[in-house]
Amino acid sequence: MAAEKEEFPRLLTLRAIGDERGWLTPVEAGKDIPFEVRRVYFIYGTQDAIRRGLHAHRDLEQVAVCVAGSCAFLLDDGHHRREVLLDSPTKGLYIGSMVWREMFNFSSDCVLMVLASRLYDEADYIRDYADFLKLARQEAI
Repeated sequence: MAAEKEEFPRLLTLRAIGDERGWLTPVEAGKDIPFEVRRVYFIYGTQDAIRRGLHAHRDLEQVAVCVAGSCAFLLDDGHHRREVLLDSPTKGLYIGSMVWREMFNFSSDCVLMVLASRLYDEADYIRDYADFLKLARQEAI
């Protein structure tokens, strides 16, 4: 299930269940996540001045959640650029295919969890921004 372009960027609200013992945020594929999760990874220990990502994916869909701390995203679909701050474990950022992403302004305690629709495949990456723009604009025709 791909995100509609008019929902760019698409933020997902994840449930929070809690009481005096603490909080739990369940994440279920097909319910909270709009795809079958095939891979999960975490980004942490990133210095504030470092930018990560700097690529797009041809087919991969992702949902990013800051489970601790915060970080910012720059998203670009070839026509619009948006910045999004992730600063809550109940806020998920859906990133569809053919979206350039850069992550930056990592807090010292940031732990970013990323849920992905596919296993790692280097051939799915677009690592040159000029190539990405050319492909994104061709798809729009």
